[in-house]
Amino acid sequence: MTTPHAPSSKPPHPCLACGACCATLRVDFSIHETQEYGGRVPQGLAEPITDTLCRLRGTDYARPRCAALTGTVGEKVACGIYEWRPSPCREFAAGSDACNRVRRRHHLPPLEQPH
Repeated sequence: MTTPHAPSSKPPHPCLACGACCATLRVDFSIHETQEYGGRVPQGLAEPITDTLCRLRGTDYARPRCAALTGTVGEKVACGIYEWRPSPCREFAAGSDACNRVRRRHHLPPLEQPH
């Protein structure tokens, strides 16, 4: 059995020690991504904005933090709805310019650009 720090094991994904995007960005998405409309985002995490848009709960504050985010930003985090997260979360790329901007806001070093 290998341990998480064993040389043969794959290093953990950098997002699992970050979470800056989940604690910085407003996340708006189509109501059709919610369970009520046949999507996968749990209804309790979707706050209606318009007839066609909703927002992830917790991301509409001056200091946003997604209600599905657990842990401490910059140390160890997890998404409580990872398998059901909305499209903006799925499309946000680790190491992108946007990623590195939100990491800077949390005083975290930049990640390498994805290849």
